[in-house]
Amino acid sequence: MNRQVQPDRSLSLSFPRVHHVIDTLFRPTDAASLATFRVLFGALMVWEVYRYYRYDRIARYYVEPTFWFPYELFPWVTPLPGLGMYFVFFVMGLAALGLMLGFFYRVSAVVFFLTYTYVFLIDKAQYNNHYYLISLVGFLLILVDAHRWASLDQWLRPDLRGEIIPFWHLLILRAQLFLVYFFGGVAKLNADWLAAEPIRDWLRNRADYPVAGPFFASEAGAYFFAYGGLFFDLFIGVLLLWRRTRLLAFGGVLFFNLTNKWLFSIGIFPYVMIGATILFVEADWPRRVLRRAQLQLPDVLPSQSTIYRSLAAGFVIIYLAAQVLLPLRHWLYPGNVSWHEQGHRFSWHMKLRSKSADIAIYVTDPQTNQIWQIEPRQHLTSRQLSKMASRPDMIVYYAHFLRDELKAIGIEQPIITVEAWASLNGRPAQRLIDPAVNLAEVPLTVFTASDWIMPLDPTLVVQSGGPLLYDEDE
Repeated sequence: MNRQVQPDRSLSLSFPRVHHVIDTLFRPTDAASLATFRVLFGALMVWEVYRYYRYDRIARYYVEPTFWFPYELFPWVTPLPGLGMYFVFFVMGLAALGLMLGFFYRVSAVVFFLTYTYVFLIDKAQYNNHYYLISLVGFLLILVDAHRWASLDQWLRPDLRGEIIPFWHLLILRAQLFLVYFFGGVAKLNADWLAAEPIRDWLRNRADYPVAGPFFASEAGAYFFAYGGLFFDLFIGVLLLWRRTRLLAFGGVLFFNLTNKWLFSIGIFPYVMIGATILFVEADWPRRVLRRAQLQLPDVLPSQSTIYRSLAAGFVIIYLAAQVLLPLRHWLYPGNVSWHEQGHRFSWHMKLRSKSADIAIYVTDPQTNQIWQIEPRQHLTSRQLSKMASRPDMIVYYAHFLRDELKAIGIEQPIITVEAWASLNGRPAQRLIDPAVNLAEVPLTVFTASDWIMPLDPTLVVQSGGPLLYDEDE
């Protein structure tokens, strides 16, 4: 009996879907909205560089210190000597100005990304989520044509006067900002935040503010900000994308970010996020605001190779997949990420915790059994020490530095142990590091769980009225 073989339609169905995705990514789109964001972002970065000069941060963070905490994959990144770091920031400022004006745009974008990311990678003690976001945006601006409208390059180069971009140039920046908000909300889905900790104590520390002070000190105020921040982060991206709720979302973005700026010292981050909302509006809105003639978009972009279209689509998918997976990696490690810190950075855990710590470092010479205490202030600034005390990976890196220093003066196989006590969100202090472990022998790794980090004691409950500190990288 002959069997009739049915044709395999899976491939014939899948390829049209792939082509549809690529066609959508390359849909002709007005460049005006993306270009306006470029102008705002460049202007904010010029201001940021000015602030580093104005408040002497270049010297305090990158010239005066003698020790830095590099990232594991970039141990070779160190500050330039002498006046080198001032030169780096000067070049960064020029590149930011080039971004704003759209002058030698691609070169400006590359230089800005490289200089900014170089500074970002020098020292973990300076880590901040908005620095990470600026580095990512700087990278994406290299790849998109944000100079096809309102740029000096467009005026100087006739080939740029076609004010059309493929849709993915706008989409990838929208998606990046959407994920920042969304994962900021996901991070708030923890027991402490849902109980309005530690924001309760942060707000009570502002009870003397005019008019709003009594509300800040109330339970209603604590829960309003805790749950308001949670729902805002989780849903603001969707509300910005939907035209019917966009005006309400704009009001929410202004209120949320300006309130954060008022209550907390978080630099230019609120202004970056406010400026980024223009990416969620229809791409031609600047023309309508300026009463310019609307651009007639073709049905398809000028011919581009299939290879280029496929590579661009692959990049978008891989990049966004990485931005989704990276904030979730802390689930690979047991315990509370705000306590053990593994997977905490690059995960959009923003303004989420109050954490303070004290640390004492001891060295034992195994040949003489002599024990003495190390004073880390001989190597670290106050800021670096306060950051290191609550971050196990930085403690281990410093222990390895001490090990090498001790070996250089003839102490073979030194034993380095730590007494570190930390308090998370007002809990009573408990041990952070196992005091019996020789940190000189602990490997530097970001891929395996660290059993020398003491787990957070579940019997220690949050005590309102505890430390009024918050980490700047929150």
